[in-house]
Amino acid sequence: MEFRQEQGDLSPVVDVEVSALSITDSPRISGENPEHVEALAAAQAELPPILVHRPTMRVIDGLHRVLAARLRGDEKIRVRFFDGDDADAFVMAVRSNIAHGLPLSLADRKRAAERIVVSHPRWSDRMVASATGIAAGTVAEIRRRVPAGAAAEPLRIGQDGRVRPINGAEGRRVAAELINENPSLSLRQIAQAAGISPETARDVRNRLRRGEDPLPKRMAGTVSLASRRNTHAERKAAVQTPARDRAAIVERLKADPALRFNETGRNLLMLLNLHTMKTADWDTMINNVPPHCAGIVAQLARDCADVWADFAIRVERQIASIV
Repeated sequence: MEFRQEQGDLSPVVDVEVSALSITDSPRISGENPEHVEALAAAQAELPPILVHRPTMRVIDGLHRVLAARLRGDEKIRVRFFDGDDADAFVMAVRSNIAHGLPLSLADRKRAAERIVVSHPRWSDRMVASATGIAAGTVAEIRRRVPAGAAAEPLRIGQDGRVRPINGAEGRRVAAELINENPSLSLRQIAQAAGISPETARDVRNRLRRGEDPLPKRMAGTVSLASRRNTHAERKAAVQTPARDRAAIVERLKADPALRFNETGRNLLMLLNLHTMKTADWDTMINNVPPHCAGIVAQLARDCADVWADFAIRVERQIASIV
């Protein structure tokens, strides 16, 4: 079974002292199953590696295997480490335990969804559903019921890794502004910047050409086009993807055969993966730059930023030539 993670890579299998592991914060409400532990302990075959959150040494996947190892008197157990943050570690625990071994109960999965809609508010209902093994409609109900889960996030990340606005009217408003500011933009460029589909961008453009409101009548009153005019900087900040979500998008790109099965695509994924570090990791790196070479490093960083900016422009031009 392939376990997709939201940040970091799983380490190679290593042997770890059983006594060093923590089995707290399990997604199982009722705790472990004694019968399953005894069955694992009685098995003659070596137990598969467990998954452990390296920063806390907490078991993400393999609670029953750890208890079975303790019951057998084993001093060590095979481990793979996960290096993401606590929130992503919990998602990994849920995702792993709905896929194999002793599956989580429906109550466990619903409780996990309650926690994930709070820790990952920008995830779409379908994305949370895929991680917890429940229906997207059930996630939507949970989101409405959980106070923090209902907090308005303007954008959500779908299972395809794309960022979209929750409010379709807001996406149309942004698209209308973009078209008015730069009529030469392609439909795909408008759609990407506004977080809407190319077809919706086409409809907005056609409405503007006819002198109509970019919002259909059914959306009238949802948002006022004159209520707030975002500046370019504000709009950029509004759609900027947090490190955690950026890492999730890169992980999904890694599953794309058009990228993963050729050297050029793999090189691109490797470069993109370098920019999925958490803010704390960037801060640590900055704080450890030797003073005598800080100026050189800063200039190289600016040069690299310029290279990426040029890369983005050329990729967008290539898309525009197709549209």
